Amino acid sequence: MPLAAARFAVAGALLAATAAHAEPLPPLDDWARVEAAAAGQDVHWYAWGGETHINDYIGWVGHEVAERYGVHLKQVKVTDTAEAVARVLAETVAGKTDGGAVDLVWINGENFVAMKEAGLLLAAPWAEALPNRSLVDLDAYGAAILTDFAVPVDGQQSPWGRAQLVFLYDVERTPEPPRSLEALILFAETHPGRFTYPQPPNFLGTAFLKQILVATAPDPSRLQEPAGEDGEAIVREALLPVLKRLHPNLWRSGTVFPQGVAELRRLYADGEIALALTFNPSDAQAAINAGLLPPTTRVTTFADGSIGNVHFVAIPVNANAKAGALVVANFLLSPEAQARKADPAVWGDPTVLAVDRLSPESRALFAAEVAVDAPTLSEPHASWTEIIERVWADEFLK
Repeated sequence: MPLAAARFAVAGALLAATAAHAEPLPPLDDWARVEAAAAGQDVHWYAWGGETHINDYIGWVGHEVAERYGVHLKQVKVTDTAEAVARVLAETVAGKTDGGAVDLVWINGENFVAMKEAGLLLAAPWAEALPNRSLVDLDAYGAAILTDFAVPVDGQQSPWGRAQLVFLYDVERTPEPPRSLEALILFAETHPGRFTYPQPPNFLGTAFLKQILVATAPDPSRLQEPAGEDGEAIVREALLPVLKRLHPNLWRSGTVFPQGVAELRRLYADGEIALALTFNPSDAQAAINAGLLPPTTRVTTFADGSIGNVHFVAIPVNANAKAGALVVANFLLSPEAQARKADPAVWGDPTVLAVDRLSPESRALFAAEVAVDAPTLSEPHASWTEIIERVWADEFLK
């Protein structure tokens, strides 16, 4: 499970005292020196390894940064970002303030907040100093880039993709998919066993619960603030009535839940369920291209909006190859890397760049993105995540 920020508080004083002893980086405004320092470094990137096409993309990144900069990128595949966080925490508590095992981490909002509050992240606003940062579309995505789970980023992580919660459906079998929470509940009632969601704390399952909470909380703006003492009561009163209506009509009557996106997609591909959640609007086309889903698969979401966010890479405070990690993070924001990642034939992960402001040559690298006919809703503050997952487990893990 994701590590709660409270677990890091114990190490706070020690980290404050030791982080200052890490080896200094070259000046970030002298990028040539950063690249020179990065040459020959091994960058251990702790990244979720659950999808072959994502691993293949990271492999391509490794080839490119080796050819261009002499950086040796080594993906360390994890099933949960908390594995990387725990490694950094253990090292820093033991006094290892430099030469750590984790150089770069593909991080989610909850773990970012926990690491930031504990001083486990490279403190300088390095992400804002990357040369390719100027290509990022802060006009369109600034709110999601400058804050993560309602917590200021302060330049301690660099964006590299976008996500929005959507449903996969077969346009021939389900020509009118549900476009609201109430419509989804009614769909499940009239098509029992044909919908489910991954078991929390899987990120996709938790995102679905957040979607319900945002739709049913008396004051959704309250979710952008720390949960506080009344947080559990708000979650229980808003979430549980919906789930108790929904669960009896889920796949296997809500007694068993898929363990992740791959199992959920398989259930959809096999025809066991009619709707499958994904956090990538281009996922349908990418899976169709790979022969994993029928060509009549489309995406939709609730008409009034769905949970979305930007995903990031971060550098731990005790990373061994800080310069190399900076070079990799900067390359991930290059038009070439962003366009390849956005290509549904490769991954289909939406770009964070302002494509319309790129040069004609760079714009030509990008295919048209899959449009979602609904706004993106902000993630709740990170403190709500643990409460949501705990309430769900208390009620449904018997």
